[in-house]
Amino acid sequence: MSITTEFFRRPLMTGAVAASSRRLAYAMTEGIGLEQARTVVELGPGTGVFTDAILARLACDARLVAVELNPVLAARLSATRRDTRLTVVRGSAADPAVVAGEPVDAVVSGLPWTVMPQDRRGRILDAVTEFLAPGGRFTTFAYLHAAWTPPARHFTAELACRFDRLERSKTVWANLPPAFVHRATRRP
Repeated sequence: MSITTEFFRRPLMTGAVAASSRRLAYAMTEGIGLEQARTVVELGPGTGVFTDAILARLACDARLVAVELNPVLAARLSATRRDTRLTVVRGSAADPAVVAGEPVDAVVSGLPWTVMPQDRRGRILDAVTEFLAPGGRFTTFAYLHAAWTPPARHFTAELACRFDRLERSKTVWANLPPAFVHRATRRP
């Protein structure tokens, strides 16, 4: 089973043809305070490339909740990761109840933002801003070749409206396709 197989089975649910690279995972988890975080949420962990990068940075007593809609990918992530800090939840990222009522220090997202309907994207972003603690960081990525498209521009505008600070990383060329990272911060 691979991300490519799942893409062909469920293209709108999976959203990626190839797994993200370790370089992109590094860029996604760099500079967002994971080392001091108590609770982190990952939206759309897929095959776990970002999950592994998050766990590598988390303190031994921190918690990572990985929310995956695809049942095959959720089951595989649960079966292949034996880290007690990790809880895999099969469910929708639009449901803030997946995070058991505690503030979240950081949210790392591998969701396919530009292929989902605008209303679902809005609900998910609203949920993120609801459970993200003041001063919390949100990070996600976008493919370079699609950055000029209307859905990508609209998504960037949605981030700018919901967060107090929005940054864009340098291009990660060692990814297929090349990508960049959006890093957003909620006001402390």
